[in-house]
Amino acid sequence: MINGESKIARLRWGMIGGGRTGQVGYKHRTGALRDGTYQLICGAFDLDVERGREFGVNIGVASDRCYADYKELIAKETARPDGVEVVSIATPNFTHFEITKACLEAGLHVICEKPLFFTVEECEEVRKIAEEKGLIIGVTYGFTGHPLVEQMAVMVKKGMLGDIRIVDLQYTHGFNAGDDTNASEAQKWRTNPKTSGPTFVLGDIGTHLYYLTEVVLPHLKIDKLLCDRKAFIPTREPLEDHATVLMHYDNGARGHLWVSSVDAGNMRSHRYRFVGSKASLEWTDSFPNQLSYEVQGEPVRILHHGMPYLEDETNAIDRMGALHTEGLGDSWANIYLWIAQAIDAKKRGDEAFLKTHRYPGIEAGTEGVRWLENCVRSADAGAVWVDFK
Repeated sequence: MINGESKIARLRWGMIGGGRTGQVGYKHRTGALRDGTYQLICGAFDLDVERGREFGVNIGVASDRCYADYKELIAKETARPDGVEVVSIATPNFTHFEITKACLEAGLHVICEKPLFFTVEECEEVRKIAEEKGLIIGVTYGFTGHPLVEQMAVMVKKGMLGDIRIVDLQYTHGFNAGDDTNASEAQKWRTNPKTSGPTFVLGDIGTHLYYLTEVVLPHLKIDKLLCDRKAFIPTREPLEDHATVLMHYDNGARGHLWVSSVDAGNMRSHRYRFVGSKASLEWTDSFPNQLSYEVQGEPVRILHHGMPYLEDETNAIDRMGALHTEGLGDSWANIYLWIAQAIDAKKRGDEAFLKTHRYPGIEAGTEGVRWLENCVRSADAGAVWVDFK
């Protein structure tokens, strides 16, 4: 069980974006600051310089280290002996590549929002820079740090489900069921192709589902997929606010993924179901403490987080204990901790640790972009099957 002890030296951390009007900044700070592994020392929090400075001071950052933009942050922080070591990028999608590349070239580790970039080519370019500089790139896939996600992965690895046959995934909500007339700043850029990229909900929430399957089912690869997407609010075209993706895996399994931001009234959000030849697993963030384990011909078992009957790997990343809710903030804390451990290992030159250490890094970000490219290629061709490449 995680209790906040750490042998890692505290990382000097900054944020680009994530200010008062952002939707994800607080989640980043919740994750990073939970264990004391990161110290927030600087930021370029907002395009509105004064609003960003006021915000930074209100959360404990010195006024002279609240910068106008990422360029000023990089220039001034890298000139300091106590300058920033790692930055989190919580800005609109179209800025990720430019900012990440600049930070890496300046010698800074990067933690970036998803989708990482617009193209696989951009991912490969950035990967090369990170490797040459000896730096870590982390990507924030929210619920993949939850203990019961780890439990599912271990149970699949042990063969407790048998051969995987069906993958059924859902991440939907109704907060964009109306038009964008009164949309917030943070919402408007998500429905604009120039700032969001080639997708809306596929990139915004669908990539969470896809990466979780990579965690739970690392041995399965997609052979081909079919994507059908639609904008129920016409002003969002050519982006989608609703999409369905069918996937054929290399072992013969079939996958179904549904993402939508126009699922009016729905507050259940995430649901994951993995069906094997012997048994099934189902987990939802509506009941984050519970994992349903359903063996054919036997009563349903409800596994509860924090209990000794779970796998050792599961309880090693539990934070709250069995009587208390383990939630999204705890999952983000695990992700930030895993990235910090990767940065620490990279700084020490411990490549052996990095080869076995799981965290959402450049590979995860690249594969998420690859999945999006294939989805767009299928949808734009008229919702046809395409070979995954």
